[in-house]
Amino acid sequence: MPALEPRFLEEHVDIVTSFIRHHVAASGRRGVALGLSGGVDSAVVAKLCADAIGPKRVLALGLPDGDGGADAEDARTCAKTLGIEFRMIDIAPVVAMFEKELDASRADRITRGNLRPRVRMIVLYYIANREDRLVMGTGNKSELAVGYFSKFGDGGADFLPVGDLYKTQVRAMARHLGVPEAIVRKTPSAGLWAGQTDEGELGIAYEDLDRILLGIELQMEPETIAEKTGTSLDAVKRVESMVSATVHKRKMPLIPKLGVRTFGLDWRE
Repeated sequence: MPALEPRFLEEHVDIVTSFIRHHVAASGRRGVALGLSGGVDSAVVAKLCADAIGPKRVLALGLPDGDGGADAEDARTCAKTLGIEFRMIDIAPVVAMFEKELDASRADRITRGNLRPRVRMIVLYYIANREDRLVMGTGNKSELAVGYFSKFGDGGADFLPVGDLYKTQVRAMARHLGVPEAIVRKTPSAGLWAGQTDEGELGIAYEDLDRILLGIELQMEPETIAEKTGTSLDAVKRVESMVSATVHKRKMPLIPKLGVRTFGLDWRE
């Protein structure tokens, strides 16, 4: 039997650009804003937005905690290549203020780390609201599936253009779109703390994670997924646990049923 592996198709580009074009037009907003980190996901979303609605309507914000180093330079170069506006805002002073006022030194590393994406969300929405723009998120399907995002942080956006593409599919799309190989191959990091990496936190490489997630999406049995992906049954069950434990992060806050139709339950829109 063929190995499980998410595939990128060229038609995905047309589908996503049409999605962006339609929803921006329907919103009546003058453009979009997105966080451009120097990583592959945000580079792909920036390119798709520029192609969909024109580069003059796309604003990219670099929001490093500090000077941003090489990632900030990659983001700046990416924006220049695409012909989109780029602004750099150092969130370090804001994060430091929160940490001081909240006595964050007593909190665990993840709780403190989550301050950063939530501050970025605040900045993105403030600027987007002020300039009549939509916020385009850069999360992918792998991150959504296992809850690898900060609720109301990097998960806070009006739309997620690549939210139905696994990380490996986003990388393939990036190559198809001509994103520089240095960005495509860069070690993914959410920038929560120094030296932090996605795969280090997740405990699994994206290539293996995506194959397992595709098996879960196809509703295969754990044993079948392990066999078809060449991963261990323990790894499959651990990923399944991550998916089931993070359902709340993929839904709007639940509301107790009282009316005839209830938002998030049976009020379809």
